[in-house]
Amino acid sequence: MLCGIDLGSRSVKVALMDPDGGFSFHKFDTVSFYRQHGRAVAGQLQVDFAALGLGVPEKVVATGYGRQTINVKGAEVIPELKAHVIGAIQQTKLSEFTLLDLGGQDSKVVLVARGRMMDFQTNDKCAASTGRYLENMAAVLDISLAELSRHYEHPVDLNSTCAIFGETELIGKVVEGHTTASLAAGVNYTIFKRIKPMLTKLLTDTIVFTGGVANNQALVQIVESEMKVPVVVPEYPQYNGAIGCCAWGMESR
Repeated sequence: MLCGIDLGSRSVKVALMDPDGGFSFHKFDTVSFYRQHGRAVAGQLQVDFAALGLGVPEKVVATGYGRQTINVKGAEVIPELKAHVIGAIQQTKLSEFTLLDLGGQDSKVVLVARGRMMDFQTNDKCAASTGRYLENMAAVLDISLAELSRHYEHPVDLNSTCAIFGETELIGKVVEGHTTASLAAGVNYTIFKRIKPMLTKLLTDTIVFTGGVANNQALVQIVESEMKVPVVVPEYPQYNGAIGCCAWGMESR
């Protein structure tokens, strides 16, 4: 059994690959994971797999969020972008595409050609185009993320480029009397406006959309409509990095 671990900013994703290539997936809150299942040993993170109830893997490959990559004891650690590119190739079987990965607190766009990363842009300095921003905006509107992800028509224009000031602007639009549907659509369009420059610079004929935000169907519709190329969401977008770790582990055996 191979184990891939993606140590994200908001959640830790674990993918287990059996000898037949099948996967099982597990997700843990990041802070709870570190508190309950990991401890620092000589500058490395030692994970108690037995306590996780995942068995003892034959090999562990790990990656981490942005520059916060943690050296997992006994694991082969690979860069985050490499893990996500390999995961996207593994899931879609494509070799030429633009990878859009929107996580809890960062956004990444990668140009992939002939199955290799050719160029990339990342933004981990501002949460305004991430899952955290969507969570905050849904809370302001008092709706679920599932409800937020349904709306993309007749968006209210939101201009703040800051996640914190964006909340204040959204509250102002609520006071003006705009419908919840239009406000939700405006929030989703705001995400697109933040990532559009990166997508435009690294655009190909296909966008592969991964990360937890890829579950936002409205944003998928917006990106596809505005960029005028197909958007492919893999079956397991949130586990893409962990799947990439497993695939790397299989290749490097």
